[in-house]
Amino acid sequence: MEEYEDESDINEQIFHNNVREQIIFLLLFILLYLLSFATLCRFKRKGREDYFSTDEDEITVYRISTWLCSFSLAVSILAVLLLPISIVSNEVLVNYPNSYYIKWLNSSLIQGLWNYVFLFSNLSLFIALPFAYLFTESEGFFGHRKGLMARVYETFTVLTLLGLVVLGMTYVIAALIDKDKSSIQTILSFWTYYLPFLYSCISFFGVLMLLVCTPLGFVRLFDVVGQFLVKPQFLRDLNEEYFACALEEESLRRRFKQAQKTGKSYVDPAPMALESEVPIKDIDYELPTNLLRLKNGELQFGLGKRLKEIENRRSVLDKQRQTSSFRRNVVYPVAMLLLLGLTIIAVLLVVQNTLSLLIGIKALPISSKQFTLGVSSLSKLGLYGASLEILLIIYLIVTSSIGLYTAPCMKKFRPKPKSTPFSLVIGNCALLVVISSALPLLSKILGITNFDLLGDFGSIEWLGNFKIVLLYNLLFATASTLCVVNKFTAKVRRELYNRIMVFLDIKIEHPQSVSSTPPPSIQKCE
Repeated sequence: MEEYEDESDINEQIFHNNVREQIIFLLLFILLYLLSFATLCRFKRKGREDYFSTDEDEITVYRISTWLCSFSLAVSILAVLLLPISIVSNEVLVNYPNSYYIKWLNSSLIQGLWNYVFLFSNLSLFIALPFAYLFTESEGFFGHRKGLMARVYETFTVLTLLGLVVLGMTYVIAALIDKDKSSIQTILSFWTYYLPFLYSCISFFGVLMLLVCTPLGFVRLFDVVGQFLVKPQFLRDLNEEYFACALEEESLRRRFKQAQKTGKSYVDPAPMALESEVPIKDIDYELPTNLLRLKNGELQFGLGKRLKEIENRRSVLDKQRQTSSFRRNVVYPVAMLLLLGLTIIAVLLVVQNTLSLLIGIKALPISSKQFTLGVSSLSKLGLYGASLEILLIIYLIVTSSIGLYTAPCMKKFRPKPKSTPFSLVIGNCALLVVISSALPLLSKILGITNFDLLGDFGSIEWLGNFKIVLLYNLLFATASTLCVVNKFTAKVRRELYNRIMVFLDIKIEHPQSVSSTPPPSIQKCE
């Protein structure tokens, strides 16, 4: 009788723990979903053809697609937060093992969080986002009655055919890589073999993208911070820049009013420096470099765009002039030194990880054992080392995002507030899911953290390949070092190059005068 009561108590405890974990997951996901939905509402276009249509079916289609995109974006945010949440949970359990208020925090909760992220990432990439795109593009089969259900049938049909094509390509790629598992029986093991294999291929592609974006983000982050913080006064004269910008704004405003009155296709009077005219950047309509050649109303358009750009720059300079000397002379240098320090620490950790892999001190990032939460600290420095790991992981997240969206090839793909088409919204959500799913792998491959990859993340096969992991560390360290060195030495090298070219031009144009003219000391002696 006592054994039966003990067994019922254990089952009841397991049931309550499972219910508590599901409630925590639900509350966390609802919070992230609301944040994702607000973010999408900020960026998606409020166009007539998308959201203000008179067709109720069209409104329903875009509403459902928005929900699916919000779900995918919430999953990507949760994937980014996996390692920070896990590291913080481990350190809390290590420092407060007997606290009553953290009894709910255990290994099962963190393990379930990793499993849910892996599952939802697959659902977002292979079902939710493709369905959202096909649903918005569908019109119903030819010959059937138009309506919402006709678009649903067409979307499911096309999605099923697309899934069969992807499954066939996955089987072919898996057969080329691993011939031992390319049998007829393995075709049916889609959930246990092919889906993790397909996700590992996508995560490998995401890690390769991060290899390019993260070093680029190391450099671009300095420029982004410089736009929000005011540089010290000894590096730039804000008053001079402000008054020059104000004069240019007044001149453009006069030319714009004159062009509106006369309607002519030329500027009168002509600008003093024609070569100084530059095309307006970051607009869809490319303007010629010389405003004198604009015709048929393009003159007013060009002057208006240029005037708006100058007005924005003048307002920014005015705000920078009014900032305190403490922010200019203290906050800016401290921020730049902090960014430089984090970059150097990250590169040094990658170099240390590379040497440890070569010597054999450190194992490959593939998970070989079950990790137990709260046994010991992940760093030799304890809480401070774990805090440094979290700070570096967040730094990698920020730099990879900035490097991704500031790349030249991403200019047309970059979302803009209130003006992003829905197809680009879906594409950006898919890209963020791929990148965010690869961020835990990146941190583990580079040796930024010692936390094991839990769930199916740790069973990705290419993480056990020594050549791939070692080559990735070498390329990342080399690319990061070259980007940072090029950032801080570009102006010096450019100035040296200009001086050398000027000297060579003088020597080529006047070879006799340079070679035959004696030094002043010899002339004086003569």
